[in-house]
Amino acid sequence: MARSSAADAVIIGAGSVGVAAAYAMARCGLDVTVLDAAASPGQGSHKAAIGGIRATHSDPVKIRLCSRTLAIIASWEKEHGESLDWHAGGYSFVAYREPEEKALRSLLDVQRAAGLNIRWLDGAALREIIPALNPEGLRGGTFSPEDGHCSTLLAGHAFCEHARRAGAIFRFREPVSRIVVRRGRVIEVRTPHGRYPTAVAINAAGAWAADVGRLVGEDHPVRPHAHEAGITEPVAPFLEPMVVDIRPGPSSGNCYFYQLRGGQVGFSLTPRPAVERLDCRETSGFLPEAARRMIDVIPRLHGIRVRRTWRGIYPMTPDGSPLVGWSRSVRGYLAAVGMCGQGFMLGPGLGELLARAVRGEPADEGDAEALAALSPYRAFDTAERLK
Repeated sequence: MARSSAADAVIIGAGSVGVAAAYAMARCGLDVTVLDAAASPGQGSHKAAIGGIRATHSDPVKIRLCSRTLAIIASWEKEHGESLDWHAGGYSFVAYREPEEKALRSLLDVQRAAGLNIRWLDGAALREIIPALNPEGLRGGTFSPEDGHCSTLLAGHAFCEHARRAGAIFRFREPVSRIVVRRGRVIEVRTPHGRYPTAVAINAAGAWAADVGRLVGEDHPVRPHAHEAGITEPVAPFLEPMVVDIRPGPSSGNCYFYQLRGGQVGFSLTPRPAVERLDCRETSGFLPEAARRMIDVIPRLHGIRVRRTWRGIYPMTPDGSPLVGWSRSVRGYLAAVGMCGQGFMLGPGLGELLARAVRGEPADEGDAEALAALSPYRAFDTAERLK
């Protein structure tokens, strides 16, 4: 069994959060090693994401973290000379009923106070931005123009590669079997193939985060929820923003879709009741429900052919927000888990927060607020309203 030299931090998981955290840490001079059971990065929930990045949330902390992600992604090509297929087409949460209009309008003051560029538009004004919207019963919707989408595969590869160039070490096919704790402190992370001395172990294991937490006696309330998504054939451009319909459907919660730069339409929805299991098999019920909902919002989607569907896992928490923070019982164990299907949009902003935490930099007001709001030990007495 090989033994490496001590790292400042060992990250468990090379998904959306793990590669972004490795990038942020390596860039600020930390010696970081990333371990993953898969053969390459992003093989868990990351590769199932459809690529949307929004700061449009109901929680100020998530708004600020995702705003930072947007800034990183939007400037990536200029800084690194590589395209991530980024497109700032915006996000629009549409309202066809009074309950959804009231819910969306009630969040605007909080969202604007957190720095989000968002406004409410009536039906006519919203159709100037999205002409294909079904006008029947349309009350209006919110529009946040700085949100957008990019390629999850290009982004995951780019963060991993630039983390490597900055000095991060990635070890694949290395499932973590033990986190060694001595006198209440992390001293080493072990796999069947190696021993990795470190004072900091970061759990970024996505849908498997609860299993990793149990290695140090932590009971993270992270449960796997199966979600499906799909993509159509390419068609001529007609849709700029990601469209989100938060009305409940017969067997779904919200439904969301957007047009990629290549012309395809990517789409997903939240199943109701939740499918609480680690199961990536596709179902026969997803596509009929998603198609009905999408056509109801944009009728011209009728007849477009679907190329494929797939299923991924949302690591869900009781209130729909991540668990981020240091363990109270094991010094050096840091959780960054339970992204609730938003790891791709949270990852880069959260990665910088984790880097500051590991470096022990004095927490500014924003970091202190984020770590308090996302604490793994919080009461879970409120819920993210735009999950």
